[in-house]
Amino acid sequence: MTWLANLSRTYDEHASYVGQFEKKRNGKEYALIPISHTTQSAHIELLLDDKGNYLSAKVVKKDDSSTIIPCTEAAASRTSAPVPYPLFDKLVYIAGDYEKYMGAVKGTPYNDYLEQLKRWCESEYSHPKVRSVYEYVRKGSLMTDLIQNGILYTDQEGRLLDKSTPELEERLGHKPEIFEVLVGEQSGAFVRFAVETAGEPESRLWRDASVQQSFIRYYDESLKSADLCYVSGEWLPAADKHASRIRHSGDKSKLISANDSSGFTYRGRFRNSREAASVSYAVSQKGHNALKWLIERQGITIDGKVFLVWGSSQLDIPVPYEDTFSLYDETESDIAAMSDSTHKQFALQIRRALGGYRYDGDYQSKVTIMSLDAATPGRMSIVYYRDLDQKVYLDRLETWHNTCCWLHRYRKKDNQFVAFIGAPATRDIAFAAYGEGANEKIVKGLMERMLPCIVDGKDIPLDIVRSAIHRASNPVALEPWEWEKTLSITCALVNKTFHKEGYEVGLNTESNNRSYLFGRMLAIADVIERRALGRDEKRATNAIRYMNAFAQRPGRTWTIIQSNLQPYQEKLGAEAGYYNRLLDGVGAALRIEDFTDKPLSGLYLLGFYSQRNDLYTSKKDRGSELSLDSESEDVEGGESE
Repeated sequence: MTWLANLSRTYDEHASYVGQFEKKRNGKEYALIPISHTTQSAHIELLLDDKGNYLSAKVVKKDDSSTIIPCTEAAASRTSAPVPYPLFDKLVYIAGDYEKYMGAVKGTPYNDYLEQLKRWCESEYSHPKVRSVYEYVRKGSLMTDLIQNGILYTDQEGRLLDKSTPELEERLGHKPEIFEVLVGEQSGAFVRFAVETAGEPESRLWRDASVQQSFIRYYDESLKSADLCYVSGEWLPAADKHASRIRHSGDKSKLISANDSSGFTYRGRFRNSREAASVSYAVSQKGHNALKWLIERQGITIDGKVFLVWGSSQLDIPVPYEDTFSLYDETESDIAAMSDSTHKQFALQIRRALGGYRYDGDYQSKVTIMSLDAATPGRMSIVYYRDLDQKVYLDRLETWHNTCCWLHRYRKKDNQFVAFIGAPATRDIAFAAYGEGANEKIVKGLMERMLPCIVDGKDIPLDIVRSAIHRASNPVALEPWEWEKTLSITCALVNKTFHKEGYEVGLNTESNNRSYLFGRMLAIADVIERRALGRDEKRATNAIRYMNAFAQRPGRTWTIIQSNLQPYQEKLGAEAGYYNRLLDGVGAALRIEDFTDKPLSGLYLLGFYSQRNDLYTSKKDRGSELSLDSESEDVEGGESE
């Protein structure tokens, strides 16, 4: 129950945010919900006076639809059973004239709603604005009022329309607003109330803290069954049912559920669910509401799987699935990393970027990493959970960015591509390993597998590294920009896998590793041909076209590449002398017994990248017509995912 205790504590520490709406980048609103409440997307808003008389109504726009509503345990868990919410609800519950326009319904949803609202209004915790809603709803004219005021629409027989019709749109001159916000039929519209009182501004009840506190006190009084809470260790009213709608408003999956009265979830070992685990109502509400808020605020959702990271002292904390570029402050003037930068300088830059999170004055700070997914529509599980000391977490994050690093040129700043040395994002690793067309199921699976590598220091799974190497070794099958991005990300993965070897972006002229040397030779051949072809010729060089075969059978393939290279060496004339001497020097470092067709390891990509980068950025070639930066204008594509 550690996860629930952490979330409950987070709720208490950020109680000032309760009921305060914030906006996401897409304009959608969210808030830390009070206990005994949940959220729904409203479609219709009714304005009443303090006597419960109808004043007006309007269709709620999607960016303003998020509504905090009072909620009982039974209503929070409702599926097909007609269980009403205490105040705001769908038409079938709050419209006394629903059957007049829709026909007979199952059960007595309107009477159940009215009776529940009446008990609240007659209690000592009653609220005058809630009584106004009760007085209006008990008249049973809600749908009639909405139809007469052009909010809902009926057919010629007086029945509510399922969908908009061409005749209706032609008569109105536009598509009715209600059909713009509803996914299903009009009968499924969710209604909220506002009350206008004399001398006071209009009160939106879903944002009225006094109304919220009124229901919290009223409902808390009704909770009688107390038990030992396994989370707080206190004797408190227990929760029999727990919240759903964790990931979004339409999510029916639960993290805690014990409604199996005939199966074998707990029966046979326990007489009832509380003997397995008892959680108090307050802790359950606080924990689930905090989790919903954190997911909306800073969670990442991919194909239903949620990745969430937060700190106990400060919510915003560097996340393990982003790249190094995201760590830098936007005001930093020099993010671009040159190939002659030392690894020590890079490590200091990473330490500075993380330094602001280290020294927050709280030496007991914790970081929680959680991943949620649902295998079925009704059950959700925590597939990954780690609770770390903040210093330990930041140290491991720093180690990841220092060891799984390479020079990348696929990120943008101020609409310009920039170079940065560092670790790639896990989402980009997925695309490098499985292609830009990889579906979200593959992406979320890889992100989950990479978390232990970053957070716990585990080795990167070799199948991911091999897949990335295979794609980086096949440039003719990719767009130029995609290959360049895949190559640099693969180099980062290979560098992490062979981190004990001590390779950096800068060319290692001392390495006698067979694969590294073969990679250098391939890069020199590529640069020679590219120089000879010139700026206007965009076709792939022989080194690039034979790259896949070269990785599998380097000895035989090099013979072919070298024979095809001779015309380009002749075309360069005297300029080829430098490259020829360099090629001879690298070839001489290879031992005779290494010049075979034994497949190369991923280190050949490091040698290829470093040698090519060195040639395009060295002082000898800096004044040449073609540079790596100018070439990159043609090969670089979109920004990091």
